[in-house]
Amino acid sequence: MWEIKVTNAMDHLLRLEDIRVHFYVRKMLFRSTPVRAVDGVTLRISKGITLALVGESGSGKTTLGRASLRLLKPTSGRCYFDDIDITDEPERRLKWLRRRAQAVFQDPYSSLDPFMNVYQTLEEPLIIHKIGNSSQKKEKVEKALEDVQMVPSSQFMPKYPHMLSGGQRQRLGVARALILEPDYILADEPVSMIDASSRVEILSLLRELQQRYGIAFLYITHDIATARYFSDQIGVMYLGKIVEMSTPEQIIQNPLHPYTKALIAAVPEPDPSNRFRERYTIPGDPPTPAHVPSGCPFHPRCPEFMKGTCDVVAPQLQEVRPGHFTSCHLYAGLDSRSQATDTTAP
Repeated sequence: MWEIKVTNAMDHLLRLEDIRVHFYVRKMLFRSTPVRAVDGVTLRISKGITLALVGESGSGKTTLGRASLRLLKPTSGRCYFDDIDITDEPERRLKWLRRRAQAVFQDPYSSLDPFMNVYQTLEEPLIIHKIGNSSQKKEKVEKALEDVQMVPSSQFMPKYPHMLSGGQRQRLGVARALILEPDYILADEPVSMIDASSRVEILSLLRELQQRYGIAFLYITHDIATARYFSDQIGVMYLGKIVEMSTPEQIIQNPLHPYTKALIAAVPEPDPSNRFRERYTIPGDPPTPAHVPSGCPFHPRCPEFMKGTCDVVAPQLQEVRPGHFTSCHLYAGLDSRSQATDTTAP
């Protein structure tokens, strides 16, 4: 188990305890195969910080994020939001959670109703939660648009999604998440479908709003560069499990797990003089979650594979250095006490 530690943080806002999310695919008439999308993840996030989850497609990042919002019910494990167990709560009793926890989705083109203009899009959550009268709703809509720098707000309110650019649509998605003044936001690839200049603007905006309102973020991404910029902590996922977790500086500068090393080596090198350097690569594609390999799930692709160990025993997540966790047999027997000279995580 690991958790994010921030010196000025209050109690943990979100706690996921040994979460597993399995889907079942029918193979025969009376037989089905479990697809282990998330396979035993424990995490804790405090108010006002950002945890980034990185990994290849199919690693379980989005499924875990949806479970944190109870959009998916876990197969096993417990979900706690502000120390309230929401795991088995029926949907009709989760309206309070829908106000305090919101999401910014990956695709700004499909996550907005094309038949609702900007004002109606932002007014709808206020109507659902019965917040304010007509004039108060308008004030909140104007403020939400100003927060995401869509000004003057009067010019944007009557526009429909097809009249907005990709960056403006994503800003509208952020405004819709913010208008209920949530404590927690799931940001699922919020900048992957917009141009590079807009990515920087959106991430800077999210960071500014986080500092202003103390919002906790779970940031899901394939892009380690944006994770380094936006997050306080990075968790690396592979086949439904956390394989490494630490601060962005430790993950980027001193990765431990072979999978993390390969992800970082795959980042394009901007220096032309380094274009011919040897890269740390991994062969093949990740296995399907329906057929997870025995032992360490990464062992069929691992360049550090140790026969008789990696293919037999599943490694446990352990603190190898202070604040730096990994699940790899290369570090069996090591713990943070033997690395006392390293920099501790915040």
